[in-house]
Parts: sequence; structure tokens; C-alpha cells
Amino acid sequence: MGCSLHADLAATARKRVAVDGIVISHDVISREAQNHAAQTPIMAWTAAARALVVRALLLGEARRLGIVAEPLSDVRGRRETDDDAIIRALVGREVVTPTADEDACRRYYEQNRRCFRSADIFEVSHILFAARKSDSESFEQARTAAMAALVILSRDPNRFASMARAHSACPSGEQGGNLGQITAGETTVEFEAAMMALEPGETAQHPVETRYGFHIIRLERRIAGSGLPFELVHERIAGYLREKAERIAVAQYIARLAGRAQIEGVSLPATFDLRVM
Repeated sequence: MGCSLHADLAATARKRVAVDGIVISHDVISREAQNHAAQTPIMAWTAAARALVVRALLLGEARRLGIVAEPLSDVRGRRETDDDAIIRALVGREVVTPTADEDACRRYYEQNRRCFRSADIFEVSHILFAARKSDSESFEQARTAAMAALVILSRDPNRFASMARAHSACPSGEQGGNLGQITAGETTVEFEAAMMALEPGETAQHPVETRYGFHIIRLERRIAGSGLPFELVHERIAGYLREKAERIAVAQYIARLAGRAQIEGVSLPATFDLRVM
């Protein structure tokens, strides 16, 4: 399998890649391939070749039109290359991006209301029996202690706060284990999955293992998120639609340039995102 992949890559890399007779060297493509994450070396090489072909198309068109541009710098002092500046100026001059009006934004809002709501809020408490998996002995001791605590709590749930103060390795133990109000993404994946599966007032039936050790989790309260009004998300929607329209317009412009050029060694997809260059 490995030999076959190397042979396929070698065969691919032997192809002549050129735009209107101007060859893009294999060394240049190989260096560019390092900037393209892909499942296989062949896919990375192909993505790099496509990006360089598109770059050549744009620079060739900029030269034909006599476009010049001063490179920009960001607040951290990073400066555009001369070629990047020319491509930016070309696209800014030649590609017209339609602006999404309020009606278009409102239609998108109505069709995607589920995306525009505030996050659910969870008020949750836990008791942490801290341990690292790399220390097998203390890890098993923590698991045993957590399971023993769950047995006690199954008989007397009202002891949760006192047990948190006595046993939890988390600073929240001083507040009876209460972590306050949290939303999705603020805890570990395992903790969050267990928390979301609980009903208010319910304690997880099994210790929840995370990289910190074992947790006994109780959900105190869940506050369901609510829909956000159009006025609050209007600018976000307009920005998204503007960016989407720009990507489509640039892809169509590249396709027109490619249709007029003679490209060898690689085919371009029907749409090409300029951001992958």
C-alpha cells in the first residue's frame, strides 16, 4: 500500500502543470503542498497545484490590466506580499459583490430561526474526586470513593451539599458543589453530555469520568434558551450573506478566467474558494 501511494504521488508530480504555457515547477508545488491539509500527499499536492494555478490566473489578469497596489500591513506589523496586494486590488476592482438588503436578511432569518436563539443555561453542582489516569492506583481509589458517595446520596439526596464541602477537590465544594450557571462549551465534553442528559433535581446515576477525575453531577435547574429578535442578529446575517455572495462572485470570476486560459496538469473545481490560496 505504501509503495503504491508513493508511486501514485511520483506519477502525479511528474505531470507538467502550466498556465498558458508558463510552467509551475514541481518544487514550487511541493513547497506549497505543506500549506494544504489533506488526507493523502496526493490530495495535498493537487490542492497546492490548483491554488498556484488560480494564483497564476489572477496575477496574469492583473498584469494584463496594468493593476498595481501598495501592500498593506496589519496592526502586528505583518505585511502583504506584492503579489497578494495585486490580487486583492484585482478582485476589489473586477468582482462586484451584491449587498444583501433587509428583505433578504429577514428571509434568511425566518428560514433559519432555530439558529438564532440564546443558549440554554444550566445551574449544576458536582462533587469532584480528583485523579489522573496515569496514576492507576489513585485513579481507582477515586472511582471507588465516587461510587461510595453515590450510594450514600441515593439514600439521602439532601446530603449532596455537605458531602461536596467535605470531599470535593473543586473550589466549588465550599459552595456545596454549586458551579453556578453555565452554558454549552464551558465544561469538558463528558461532563456536558452527562449534565444535558439530566432532568432538574436529578443526580447522574454513575460517576462521570473526565481528565480531572470522577464527578458526581446534579442538575439544579435548566433555563431554556429563547429566540433572538431579528434586530439583534441583522448585522450578523448581513455579514454572513455578504461573505457568501463574495465567495460565489470570486469563484465565478476565477471560472471565467480559467475558461479563457490553457491549463495543463490539473483541473479546477467548478467553484474555487480564494481563501484556500
